[in-house]
Amino acid sequence: MRRFLLAGLIAALAWAQNAQAQAAAAARPAASAAAPAAEVSATARRVYERARAQLLQIRTLLKNQDSQASVGSGFVVSEEGHVITNYHVVSQFALEPERYRLRYGSTDGEGGNLELLDIDVRRDLALLRVVDRKPQGFMKFRAVEAPLSKGDRIYSMGNPHDVAFAVVEGNYNGLVERSFDPLIYYAGSINSGMSGGPVVDEEGRVVGINVSAMFFAQQMSFLVPGEYALKLLERSRAAKPISSPVWPRLREQLMAYQDELVQGFMAQPWRDAGHQRYQLPVPQEKFMRCWGRGTSADTKGLEFQRSQCRQDHAIFINGGMQTGYLDMSHEAYDGAKLGALRFSRQYSNSFRNERLGRDDRDRTAPFCKEEFVQRDGLPLRAVVCLRAYRKLAGLHDLSVIVTTVDASTEGALGRFDAKGISFDNALKLSAHYLKGFAWTTPR
Repeated sequence: MRRFLLAGLIAALAWAQNAQAQAAAAARPAASAAAPAAEVSATARRVYERARAQLLQIRTLLKNQDSQASVGSGFVVSEEGHVITNYHVVSQFALEPERYRLRYGSTDGEGGNLELLDIDVRRDLALLRVVDRKPQGFMKFRAVEAPLSKGDRIYSMGNPHDVAFAVVEGNYNGLVERSFDPLIYYAGSINSGMSGGPVVDEEGRVVGINVSAMFFAQQMSFLVPGEYALKLLERSRAAKPISSPVWPRLREQLMAYQDELVQGFMAQPWRDAGHQRYQLPVPQEKFMRCWGRGTSADTKGLEFQRSQCRQDHAIFINGGMQTGYLDMSHEAYDGAKLGALRFSRQYSNSFRNERLGRDDRDRTAPFCKEEFVQRDGLPLRAVVCLRAYRKLAGLHDLSVIVTTVDASTEGALGRFDAKGISFDNALKLSAHYLKGFAWTTPR
């Protein structure tokens, strides 16, 4: 089994490395439905007045025009004029500096140029520097040694919808559970344009950075913990301005991240799916969330049970590509009410309907290898596919599709996807996933 996987994946890598394409980039500001404006408290007014001189609107403009391509927020964090914002706010410039430029706007109506010093794509952070203005003070970070308590009042600031600078009151609700990387759950409204703005405590110390909102819920948003922005500042305070596309930086950071993600995932044993006939791989919910559904008890046709598990968080690269996450599912079928012929037709259609992507500006078309294999006596039909990233050499999207082929009216179909992983880790994950299939009891 490992030999067929190795041969197929090596062929995929060799084929994908010869592909070439043009890439384009677009920014993705964090967005949520606009919430009604709430009355601002005296504390919020005080916090905003203290911070207003350090708040900036971050704009990405076309190189030779004043037309803006994206807009977000940021804040000054040093007396030298260093500025923190989200990577996705400046991603167009970061990927195509020959086409775009960065400008800021202050709360007093002034504006000027910005230069990009470094990025942390994993945390969706970027470090900028004001070019032509001496900052009026800077914002400080709350010490990690002084953590907030659940329910503490915190204040998000930025320029929502390119309307005006604003402050939004909310509550700290701890870290998001089952997240691979720490994210703060913020009970407040982050609107489009506030991405990259600071979230501060009542003393005006930065505790987090606006990053995203849940699209299906009002008043529920997420923040990058401030400690990661501070680390980026300390690491790259003296960095030279970036003048060429950041693809090499992205690749370096993503390669390190995917190694950590794969090691953490494979260290966890599979859970039991509870099927009477098959052992099916179900992940632990340490940093994935799983949902299930099935047909009702009085179903007259094909009966099935479905489980799907996925990481909530993905890494933003550009407007058309997110990566760095795992996704898996399985469907268990009972076709006793259909008979062998009708069940075979529907079962085969389910397998054929799995989508694997196609050639696009960021990734090659999938190259797949199919084999019939045995897993402890359980016959399986397995397909392993790889798509290579065009501008992130050595990174791939992996898809593994597996079906049982031992019964005429019963079966299970499983799928595992890993976005943005190395060739070696694709081998490891493919073998790990196949090992999750077996008989419930020895045959």
